[in-house]
Amino acid sequence: MTKVTIFVGVLLAAIAIAGSRMYGAGLHAMWFGLLLILCGVLANSENPKQRMLWMHIAVTIGLLGFLVPGIMSAVALARLHSAGVATMSAGRVHEQMLVALVCLVYVVLCVRSFVAARRSRVA
Repeated sequence: MTKVTIFVGVLLAAIAIAGSRMYGAGLHAMWFGLLLILCGVLANSENPKQRMLWMHIAVTIGLLGFLVPGIMSAVALARLHSAGVATMSAGRVHEQMLVALVCLVYVVLCVRSFVAARRSRVA
């Protein structure tokens, strides 16, 4: 999962850079990406306790990366539909939704990996 974590971090950083250049959106997703890259690099260790710690931190960051942009984009879409006024540009909302989706997929993959690791330890 360390390679997946690093890949997702790079993907989030690329989404942030592309969103910044195309829509003038902020680089908030860049922080999630950089933190995931850092956790992936630190989890790439032979020590299972250290790997477990950093992967749990990474999945927590991934969960925050799903919740924060997901809630922000949902609020922006609700305001747009109820008042008819755009609070954010559509590109920024799409970027946040994409970040939330990528982080959700990452969290699901991590949970599946954690469950499989637990089952293999018990057996």
